[in-house]
Parts: sequence; structure tokens; C-alpha cells
Amino acid sequence: MSAPVDPTRTEAWRTLSGLADSLRPDLRAWFADDPSRAERLTFEAAELRADLSKNLITDEVLAALVDLAGEVGLPDRIAAMFAGKHINVTEDRAVLHTALRAPEGERLAVDGHEVVEQVHAELAKVYAFADRVRSGEWTGVTGKPISTVINIGIGGSDLGPVMAYEALKPYVKEGLEARFISNIDPTDLATKTAGLDPETTLFIVSSKTFGTLETLTNARLARAWLLDSLRAAGVIDAGDDQAKTAVAKHFVAVSTALDKVAAFGIDPANAFGFWDWVGGRYSVDSAIGTSLAVAIGPERFAEFLAGFRAVDDHFRTAEPTRNLPILLGLLNVWYGNFLGAATHAVLPYAQYLHRFPAYLQQLTMESNGKGVRYDGSPVTTETGEVFWGEPGTNGQHAFYQLIHQGTRLIPTDFIAFANPAHPLRDGDTDVHELFLANFFAQTAALAFGKTADEVREEGTPEPIVPARVFSGNRPSTSIMAPALTPAVLGQLIALYEHLTFVQGAIWGIDSFDQWGVELGKQLALQLAPAVAGDEAALAAQDSSTRSLITYYRTQRTR
Repeated sequence: MSAPVDPTRTEAWRTLSGLADSLRPDLRAWFADDPSRAERLTFEAAELRADLSKNLITDEVLAALVDLAGEVGLPDRIAAMFAGKHINVTEDRAVLHTALRAPEGERLAVDGHEVVEQVHAELAKVYAFADRVRSGEWTGVTGKPISTVINIGIGGSDLGPVMAYEALKPYVKEGLEARFISNIDPTDLATKTAGLDPETTLFIVSSKTFGTLETLTNARLARAWLLDSLRAAGVIDAGDDQAKTAVAKHFVAVSTALDKVAAFGIDPANAFGFWDWVGGRYSVDSAIGTSLAVAIGPERFAEFLAGFRAVDDHFRTAEPTRNLPILLGLLNVWYGNFLGAATHAVLPYAQYLHRFPAYLQQLTMESNGKGVRYDGSPVTTETGEVFWGEPGTNGQHAFYQLIHQGTRLIPTDFIAFANPAHPLRDGDTDVHELFLANFFAQTAALAFGKTADEVREEGTPEPIVPARVFSGNRPSTSIMAPALTPAVLGQLIALYEHLTFVQGAIWGIDSFDQWGVELGKQLALQLAPAVAGDEAALAAQDSSTRSLITYYRTQRTR
């Protein structure tokens, strides 16, 4: 693969630098002078409608950003990803999460294998399993049907499934619940298993290698909880044979390490696989989503995949000037590299999306938190930004103050849906309309603010006027859709997947490895003996770490 283009040496970068230096944002004037601004800067992808008009962009800025994408070779990078080229260079892998939602019958050969055919073969296994659980055919060791499915994973094996499950709760089968265990803190497993009937609980252990420290530790603890609970209830005796039968009936796996799966006690026939060209943070639409497929059913899961595919098609085929993921990714580059923004807020006005910002934290920051380009050379500009957020209207009573009147530039994405999952009224008031009034008002307030004269006209005493002025010109993007359906959720996820890819392509980095997560895990294993009481291991640590461990050991009472 050829060396990445240095974006800072392109003509478009120089143009953008000049435009940033001369930019004097005035959204009030821009809207007043251009009645078509909102219409011109609103774009669609599948069912998603995004209004970019309240961003700090002009036609010249937008044109230069699109030129930048062309000069760094973004179209070629997109084509290479969809074709299965090994664009994950540090791991020498293809990047084909897009193949996970390709329709059956589509052909795509990578490294001598027809990957779409493999995807649908695995999907068929997941769907058959989901149907067995949902119908009651799959039972626990005592013959009772499953009522609680617990996914054990971490990172992408947890964040995606739990986010999607929470988002799609209106579609979950009645009488069926999913829970998720990820943290190695024993509290997580203890609280998630509290009050459950072991006879109706099924665990899904999600680990591609079946070697992830946190996941396997929690899996062993879950197995102990199951067996201890069944023995305490007199369901099984202390013998190994009944224990093996119980584990086989109450555990399945998402893994390709079938020997380790079998050694744990799970029937390899009940293991669902995925491939090394699927990164963890891009895997919710693979077998990692098995818990979701069980909860909402194969038909709805297929709609979820179709949503991804609709945005994939848009990303692959739409012209850059109308391509929503490209435009949003370029906007983030504009704010981060030219206007000094360090963070990006995502504010869903939908309680069911309360885990979506957390999901995006891994997707964006694990992908683009890199200091070298894909050829190993240092990056030539800032990369990545901190993604964060909470649902509206909760955030309005927490951190919106900083966005409205603080000194930092914080681009924001507002997400909302025309139709609520639960249409309720408070007397004569449609509560969803009241809710969305806040959504509309916040983006307007950020954009247009309130002048000192407007504050004075309200009768505000002069000494207080400065505190009540809103400068405006705070950028936001409004993303709307008809409703939060499985298809729309897939579209939203794909939108952020692809805009993340666009940013990485501009910076010339490999957005698909994650070596930065490895060092801490390696050190944790090395430190474990010191924490457990090995004096020699403790003495080998730096003074700060040694002091912290010593404090822990003196304070530990049980």
C-alpha cells in the first residue's frame, strides 16, 4: 500500500487554513442573507435527515473540505475497504464489517474465500438458535424455557449489544430479558445475576479468542454461580456429569476458538463465529449480536442489518457533495484541525439511545486515537476528538451551560425521532411534542444566541446583562428520522462508522487497529502477583505504584 498523503501539504489544506483564519461566524446574518441555507445544507441517507445549516461553514469551506477528501484519496480508500483490501495494515487484514450486512447471494472473495456466503451461513445458525430460545424449544437443565439471556463480553463484545438492546427495547419479546456483564469488578456479575432463576438463565460468552481476561474471568464466575445455585436448589448433585450437562444447557459462545470453548464445557456446536476482518467495535451486526437477535428475533435483526446496508450503499455511491458520512466526517476535521475543537457532543433526544454516546466513545476514539500514520510515520496534525454525551433533556440540566456560554468550541450532534415509542399526554399536552420543542429550541439557541439588547428589552438590570447574553454561533448538526426502528438504528450506527473512517482517511491513519489497549492489559497481568502479596514483585514496581498497592493491601479487610 502506498504511503498516505500528508493532508497538511495539500492545496485544500492551505485553502482551509486561510478560510479558518478569516472566518467570522455570524449564523444570524448567514441565515438572513441566504433564505435557502437550511434547504441547501440538509442531506439525506436512507431514512436519516441531517440539517448541517447551523454549522460554522460557508460554501467555500464545504467545497475546500470536499477537495481535501479528493486530494488525500478518500474515494480510493472507500473502494479499497469495500473490496476487501488489507487496509488494516498493522494487522495485515481486510476491513469488512460492511460484508456483515451484505444481502445473500452477493459475491465478495477475500483471500480466496467467499465472505458473504460465510456470513449468511453463520447468520443462519444464529437465527436458528434465536428461534429455539424464543419458542421455548431450548430449555435449561430442568426443562424450563429461558427467560433471561446474559451476554458476557467487554469492549465491542459488550458496548454494541447492550446499546442496541436498550435502543430496541420496544421490540424485545415479552417475557424475555437480556442482561450484560462486562466489568471485571465483581459487583457487575453479582448485581446482574441477583434475583435470577438459574434454571431459566442462559449465558452467552462473547470472546473471539476465548482468552479475553475479563470475559473469561466473568464466565468462570458465572459458571460457578450457576452450578452453586442449582446445587443449593437440589436441582443437580455434586457430581461432574450433571455439572457438565448443566453448563452445556446454560452456556453458549461467540468465538472461533472451538477447542477452548469445549474445554470450558460449551458444546462447540453452540458456538457462533466471526472473522478477523471484523473489529470488535464494528461487530454488533455479527454473531456478537446474538443476544440482540434472541431478544428482538431474526426478522427484526434482519431489518437492523438492512439499515446498515442502506447507509453502506449511500456511502459507497453518493457524490461527495451529497454524501452524508463524508460530509459529517469532513466537518469533524474542520472543527478539530482548523477551529480547535477537542471534543464532540452527541445528544440523543430519545431515552432508548441513552447508551449510544458510550458506544460512540469506543467506535470513534479507539479507531482514531492514533499518533502514527498507517505507514508508521508520525501524524502531521491532531487526530481524533473526545466523544461524549447524554440524552436530552437530562443534559440540559447538567452540561449544556458549558456548550452555550463556555469558552470552548463544542460541536454537537442532536438526534431525534418524529414518532415516539410511547405517545403520552399530560392533560392537553402531547409530551413528545414538548420534548421535541426542547430539541428544536436548543439548536436554535446555540446557533443564534441572545444579544445584549435583547436581554435589556426583557427588563434585565444592566449589571446582570452580560451574564444573560448568549453569543450564539455554537455549531450543531440535527439528525432526524421517522422513528427509532431496528432499521434506523442500523443506519445511525453505519453513519458514525463511516464518518469515523472518513476522518481516519484524511489523517492517513489506520482506524482499525487498537494497539493502545494492549499495554495496560499486559501490565495488569505483570502486576497481579504484587497485588496478591508477592513482596519481590512489589519491590520491582515504581514508587507510586508500590505505594498504591501497599495502601490497598493494608486497607483490604475481606
